[in-house]
Amino acid sequence: MVRIRVLVVDDHRIFAESLAAALAAEPDVDVAAAGSGPAALRCLERAAAEGRRFDVMLVDAELGAAVGPVQVPVARAVPDNGEVTPVDGISLVAGVRSGQPSVRTVVLAEKDDQRRAALALQAGASGWVAKDCSLQRLLAVIRGVLRDETHLPPALLTGVLRELTAARKHRTESEQLVESLTPREREVLRCMVAGLGRKAVAERLFLSPHTVRTHMQNVLGKLGVHSTLAAVALARRAGVGPADLAGDVVERGGQLA
Repeated sequence: MVRIRVLVVDDHRIFAESLAAALAAEPDVDVAAAGSGPAALRCLERAAAEGRRFDVMLVDAELGAAVGPVQVPVARAVPDNGEVTPVDGISLVAGVRSGQPSVRTVVLAEKDDQRRAALALQAGASGWVAKDCSLQRLLAVIRGVLRDETHLPPALLTGVLRELTAARKHRTESEQLVESLTPREREVLRCMVAGLGRKAVAERLFLSPHTVRTHMQNVLGKLGVHSTLAAVALARRAGVGPADLAGDVVERGGQLA
């Protein structure tokens, strides 16, 4: 019998333990539970290291709501420095999709929310299911996503498709704006996405702070925004990732630009 390994991630302990117990009663399902995003990431990494990867992760849509929304890098499933950072449900989906793409994720929600469901699918989720659905329905979804199916409640389908279409349009517009930047301005933008301030960008790119300020002003102007936060949001919509802070610094061009 092929066994399905499922990880339940929910910071409501009673719900997580109850759901895990119900799933564990199935003869072909092995279950573990985690009470937070960081705990889930550690569990996934440990299982992968031991050669027993999880097949499906069930994630609470409101994970981390008690600590407020948190933006985290999604380039890897676990930060290299080992820091424990609160992770919200959508960010967890994106991080796992990037770090362990073989793990299918399904978001469990207390209420229908077409915008968050669209965000979950964009982040890499394979399904969005009501928390109060029957165990049989949830098992059908779990087995379905392992066949590369995508599961959404019929009532959400039209709204989610509308959200995804709008997001694709915004992404195209954002990509065009980013393409208007010079190579140096794009590098500055990537540093902004990484959260670097003017002084840090200057040191990284071997530029004067005054030059960096000019580049940043040009970036904001060309992108049609008025703040760094808005520029970063637009950059992320366009698929611009952060500068690799762990890599080599940009080569000096011989003199300050």
